[in-house]
Amino acid sequence: MNTDTTPAVPLIDALETTRDLLRATTLPLATASAPQQRENAAHAVAQLDDYVLPRVRSLDAPLLAVVGGSTGAGKSTLVNALVGHPVTRSGAIRPTTRRPLLIHHPRDAGAFTTQRVLPRLARVRGTLTDPSQTPGGRDGTSDPVADTGSLVLIGDENIPEGLAILDAPDVDSVSDDNRALAAQLLSAADLWLFVTTANRYADAVPWQLLRSAAGRDITVAVVLDRVQAASAGEIEEDLRRMLNQEGLGSAPVFVVQETPLNELGMLPRTAVEPLRDWLRELGADAHARSDIAARTLGGAVRGLAETTDRTAEAVAAQQNTEDHLRREVTTSFDEALRAIVDSTRDGTLLRGEVLARWQDFVGTGEFFRSLEAGIGRVRDRVTSFFRGQPAPEVRVEEAIETGLQAVIVENTARAAELAERRWRDEPAGQVLLAGRDAAALPPDYPEQVAASIRAWQSDVMLMIQQEGAGKRTRARAMSLGVNALAVILMIAVFSTTGGLTGLEVGIAGGSGVVGTKLLEAVFGEDAVRRMSEQARRNLETRIRALLERRAKLFLDTIDELGEHPTAEQLHAAADRVRAESEAL
Repeated sequence: MNTDTTPAVPLIDALETTRDLLRATTLPLATASAPQQRENAAHAVAQLDDYVLPRVRSLDAPLLAVVGGSTGAGKSTLVNALVGHPVTRSGAIRPTTRRPLLIHHPRDAGAFTTQRVLPRLARVRGTLTDPSQTPGGRDGTSDPVADTGSLVLIGDENIPEGLAILDAPDVDSVSDDNRALAAQLLSAADLWLFVTTANRYADAVPWQLLRSAAGRDITVAVVLDRVQAASAGEIEEDLRRMLNQEGLGSAPVFVVQETPLNELGMLPRTAVEPLRDWLRELGADAHARSDIAARTLGGAVRGLAETTDRTAEAVAAQQNTEDHLRREVTTSFDEALRAIVDSTRDGTLLRGEVLARWQDFVGTGEFFRSLEAGIGRVRDRVTSFFRGQPAPEVRVEEAIETGLQAVIVENTARAAELAERRWRDEPAGQVLLAGRDAAALPPDYPEQVAASIRAWQSDVMLMIQQEGAGKRTRARAMSLGVNALAVILMIAVFSTTGGLTGLEVGIAGGSGVVGTKLLEAVFGEDAVRRMSEQARRNLETRIRALLERRAKLFLDTIDELGEHPTAEQLHAAADRVRAESEAL
């Protein structure tokens, strides 16, 4: 058998690339299209492995005709009649467990004994026994055990060379595994032999499959089984009408009349002779077989490209959902950052304990009166205050830490609660949260915040030390003390007064101005402006880092979903499959 597929190499490469992309596409978020498209993508990958790639790699391999249909339609009896002796009943082959049965001409064995087609099904070589010991039934449904993981192969010279017949499970089986296997086998077929009965030819499940076949350009031969002679013409006419409506008007219809079975459970040879002749002629006509294979393959490839495009659209929906969930988190924590930063800019942090400690530090009224006599007297007043009292600037630092910590913790908790509430409003967010209380702050979070604030205060003090290291400023800085200057700089950073009213403006705002003037007297106006801006940026950076660590707990659940193919990659793969299939 010639298996030279050199002209198909570009298409094979395109198909393999598409398979890898579809296999890597998990669609993990709970979007509207995800469940169905996950199933569609998995089916496409299976069909690529089971049928499309094997057929493209071996364009002239024997056709695989799958016998499918509803429970009790008589599929197994039909297969036995086509072969000419029982093969499908328990005990007619070894081993006796019920497995999908593939019957081929002995010279075609090489096309099926390998994993070329249906590679996930193990191969089991079946052997015939004395059929007289295994009387058959009409529908072959009495076997107690089903094995959906292997495929029984039987070589039989009654099957035309170039054509194999596969007996599939019922498409409407009560077993989920059997239904899934039936769908898998039909997807791997070049040709369907679809068996229905006079009583069930209008059932919904078979017609769903027949519509699928029409959409994929699969060649279908319909076997209308168990038809009473008196009504055969009327039923066949109605069936053909329905086939024509569904785009299957060219499908041949073979009528098998209700006929008594012999002692082996076999139909008389004449009952299926028209179908046997059709299959025999097909096996002898290489051109006809090639046309069927090309038609079915072309339909499967077009279906694959369409599925890949739909998967790309589902991936785009996933990305939009992911971006939306990320925005909900970042927006919530950005709002918290703005609220915290505003509180550090408008003077609101100088209320309460901070304001009281600051008043203790500067001496309240005496501090302002001394300002009128000049900055030198202010320096003398503060210096003497330090000499007689135990480091009040430390109490100001502690009050700043406590006040700022409360603001940060409160706004972080609010941001986490808002982000969680927004996620719970989305199905995808609910799945990602998986019942967790993501809004709850860890017990040590207040201490984390306090540590960050203390680190900022240390940075401010280091800045004062470095700025006062020059000869011209060292003496003035040392006369006031590094800690005192650092506290004054912190107050200057917080005392814009936008959030204060009445007496608070006079005290806090005025004191902030005085503190700034004092710093300018020591370091110069430009240096104070630069240090204030640097201290503010440092503080805001630390606050942002605290919030980002909390937001990361939400965002990590998205990141843990991993990398996946993009919609652009999938669309490009679909376009390439179309282009290469048309070229071939």
